[in-house]
Amino acid sequence: MIGNGELGNGYHGEMQALHHKNAEILDEIIDHIGYPTTEKVGKEASEAAWLVIQHAIARPDFMRKCLKLLEDSTPETHAERINTAYLSDRIAVFEGRPQLYGTQFDWNENGKLSPNIYDDLNKVNERRKSLGLNSLEDQTASIRNRARKENQHPPADLKQRNEEMEAWKKSVGWIT
Repeated sequence: MIGNGELGNGYHGEMQALHHKNAEILDEIIDHIGYPTTEKVGKEASEAAWLVIQHAIARPDFMRKCLKLLEDSTPETHAERINTAYLSDRIAVFEGRPQLYGTQFDWNENGKLSPNIYDDLNKVNERRKSLGLNSLEDQTASIRNRARKENQHPPADLKQRNEEMEAWKKSVGWIT
């Protein structure tokens, strides 16, 4: 999808269907065993579960449920603490709240990938450092460099894309 220029032009139908199917299956598993921590299912399966959760963006209740379960389980590994930060930020961005760790990026009005709204740069960098993440400034440079290498471009009409995104967030229940 990146190579075809299809990523970033709305939520692709095939991708949404795959994310929905994976989330449905994982939700059933979680109902039986709780959050699939590394201790319960091993590193590879726990990481795969987190990726399914992180990409289940059309299922806000599922993502919120998983964040609460992950937070309540007191993340056991460094990776799980980082995953908690990413999931927390993703949910905050979809709900229109400032993110705490600066992990979520989008195109700005100047055509640059930039962190979505966050609370305070110094606090964000302190939180990132506590997890062993680089500074938000370094992360921004890295994200922009990767986008350049992948030949990613901002949407042709950012205002229209943002309006479509707000409508989508309402349609799936992120905002009212």
